[in-house]
Amino acid sequence: MLTRTARRRTRVGLVSGGLGAYWPQFPGLLDQLRESARFVTGRFVEMGCEVVDAGFISDPQEAAKAAERLRTADCDIVVTFLTTYLTASMVLPIAQRAHAPVLAIDLQPTEAMDHPDTDTGKWLAYCGQCPLPEIANVFRRSGIPFRSVSGHLSDENAWQRIRRWIRAAQVRGAMRHGRHGLMGHLYPGMLDVSTDMTLVSTQFGGHVEILEFDDLRVRVAAVTDEAAAERVALARTVFTLDDSVDEDDLAWAARVSVGLDRLVEDFGLDSLAYYHRGLEGEIHERLGAGMILGASLLTARGIPMAGEYELRTSLAMLIADTIGAGGSFTELQALNFRDRVVEMGHDGPAHLAISAKDPLLRGLGVYHGKRGWGVSVEFDVRHGPVTTFGIGQEADGTFTFIASEGEVVPGPLLEIGNTTSRVDFGFDPGEWTDAWSATGIGHHWTLCTGHRGKDLKAAADLLGVPFRTVDGPNDL
Repeated sequence: MLTRTARRRTRVGLVSGGLGAYWPQFPGLLDQLRESARFVTGRFVEMGCEVVDAGFISDPQEAAKAAERLRTADCDIVVTFLTTYLTASMVLPIAQRAHAPVLAIDLQPTEAMDHPDTDTGKWLAYCGQCPLPEIANVFRRSGIPFRSVSGHLSDENAWQRIRRWIRAAQVRGAMRHGRHGLMGHLYPGMLDVSTDMTLVSTQFGGHVEILEFDDLRVRVAAVTDEAAAERVALARTVFTLDDSVDEDDLAWAARVSVGLDRLVEDFGLDSLAYYHRGLEGEIHERLGAGMILGASLLTARGIPMAGEYELRTSLAMLIADTIGAGGSFTELQALNFRDRVVEMGHDGPAHLAISAKDPLLRGLGVYHGKRGWGVSVEFDVRHGPVTTFGIGQEADGTFTFIASEGEVVPGPLLEIGNTTSRVDFGFDPGEWTDAWSATGIGHHWTLCTGHRGKDLKAAADLLGVPFRTVDGPNDL
């Protein structure tokens, strides 16, 4: 029904290697290790990665050649597969020259050696972990972040940890190559929402495209009646329509939705944050009020939209969607001390793919705190494990990733055209609110499906930003 937008594939640089002195001593060892390297390459391909294989290295000279190839490959992450012992001098130049985070993996052939049938040559295929402390020591002394996964080739626990780093690399790629729209102006007085666009590009990469609401206006004006009618029909298949929906408001929202699609396509946007106040029903006010339907449909397709000019939250939503966690625009709504839950959500665009049931379109005569009227989206995020995730900013301008894991539980919800979810964090909701606010989070964030703390921590690591989490009342 809603086709997801294709993203750039995660580009993984891969170097496998071992100590060349072993090859003449133990015939057959190199062939075995190269076969293991082919297996690892295949697993990355299965993950959907674009693999830049720099080959199997046996000495520092070959390592230098591999490093040069990776230097020009623009990888999101470089994986060094330690098939057996090798010297740190074979890994250091790769980390220094590749211009990408490095992950060392050592995956032995099986979960344990068959000791009675293992000679020196067979044992050497199992000692890929042997150089790991050496490499970690040299990386530390060189000021290079160290990351590793140890296991065996069929070890799904190890591959789960590797996949976490691949998801983090996908986030790094999405941020480095992303085009993030910013349309309209800041909601007056929301000082926490104000974000330095230069810092977005310098810390995360990517580009912030400044848009006018007139860029949307001319595209909406060009929408044909046929295209608008098709969008109304789509809305009727995606949403349950409440009796409060006015047909004229729905038709206008559909027209704006088509124009918004064209805006995204014309500017090549991966995300958009927007807000416009407007006055007395003029066209810009009507455009701002008509955004919710189209923004929600785009968010469900993997192009997140956030209202109230919330650039950092639209970036957080993009990150959440990239790791497969959805991510819906969210703020605090109320605390329920009887049920020990935090009620959170927001009016405006929402991530339809993570709704607990068919999302509802509700007609509103007024948007609280904003100009305009029209249709709005209402639903509860899918019940079960969730993570709140947002991007904070420190006094020195440093961005921070902030997360807290909880669970969406059933219970009474508001019916006012907002997304609303009841989240149980496992302790007093007032204490959670105090601890969450103390992290430096703004008053908006994204609500993700699943417990995603480890994924987000890995993404923060690759992006070089601090990571904070609220796990209990002691975090206050």
